[in-house]
Amino acid sequence: MQWRGTAIATIVLMGACSSAPAEEAADPPTDRPAPPPAVPAPVDPPPPSPALTTVRVHYAGRPGAISLRGARSPLSWDASLPLTAAPGASALYVWSSPDVAAELELKPMLGETWSRGPNYRVKPGETIDVYPRFFEAKGAVAERYPAFVSQKLPSTRGLWVYLPPTYLENTEARMGVLYMHDAQNLFSPSTAFGGNEWKVDETLDAGAEDGSIREVIVVGVENTPARIDELTPTNVPAYGGGKADAYVAMIVDEIKPKIDAELRTLPAREQTAIMGSSLGGLVSAYAGVRRADVFGLVGAMSPSTWWDGTMILGEISSLATKPARPIRVYVDSGDSGPSNDDVANTTLLAQRYRAVGYADDQDLRHVVQAGAQHSETYWASRLPAALAFLLGPRQ
Repeated sequence: MQWRGTAIATIVLMGACSSAPAEEAADPPTDRPAPPPAVPAPVDPPPPSPALTTVRVHYAGRPGAISLRGARSPLSWDASLPLTAAPGASALYVWSSPDVAAELELKPMLGETWSRGPNYRVKPGETIDVYPRFFEAKGAVAERYPAFVSQKLPSTRGLWVYLPPTYLENTEARMGVLYMHDAQNLFSPSTAFGGNEWKVDETLDAGAEDGSIREVIVVGVENTPARIDELTPTNVPAYGGGKADAYVAMIVDEIKPKIDAELRTLPAREQTAIMGSSLGGLVSAYAGVRRADVFGLVGAMSPSTWWDGTMILGEISSLATKPARPIRVYVDSGDSGPSNDDVANTTLLAQRYRAVGYADDQDLRHVVQAGAQHSETYWASRLPAALAFLLGPRQ
């Protein structure tokens, strides 16, 4: 066998010459420990890959090219970054970058048109879904169901529906739903009591434009001549009443399934609100106790807390033992007029919410408007702030 590049040598070491016989070499000890295994030198781990920041733009509406602009690199306010539709999803446009080092403000573009509303914000490593609109500034209101027939609460009434501007333009957008009572008073002075409407559509349009209120569909349930009966949980001999359970069942079991089936809704309780004033405020608070599995957001404006010896206070206290309770609650009143707008009892109502664990300005907002009376004029004036708290800002 040929060995290349290897020298083999034998070296013999001879002891010095001596007249004494050489001593035989001793055997090596058998209990000598084996040498420890070689420890590999430490290797630095590879640096982590930069986290991807992702913006997912969902848009199906007007024709045009979708792009992004932003406040800093890797985007720019001066030049658009074109986006292409994701494979198999013609209305989804995705941008990802590992180079976002700080919170980034951005806006989608449709051609040369900026999306409406405030800038969107994304943090490094975050993924956000954006449902923009570029042209529509106002929602639309109609008495969509002029003769809705209920079996749960035998009756016929109209149902009004407000569709927000993003819903109208961007068919990819889905919305939560706000159920409100006394629909005749919500949208038009021609049908409102005393000609004073709540201005629900104007309030939500303005909130959509500046981003202060999350866009929602509103379903307004008309009242009937049996309003007192329908909106009260118990019977009081002097007034009647006691059909609130059937009224709430009408909304939960008949109206909501219809709305969820026919409109692009987000049906979960986190996206479902109920709100009203006076007896409508009372039944809203009641629905938040009895059907918190459906209504995660509750608004009670000037509620008739006095009803049946303030029975609603006991209902709120029972939330402590319920399997579910509203996620957020808004309660308010004025403090003037012939009844002082029931301010003392409604303050007790807010205290009952606190007693079962609600915290002010976290999941509870209680407002007393100085000088305000029990009327649509004051409910309309408080509505923007009430909805901003209850629904939250645009996400």
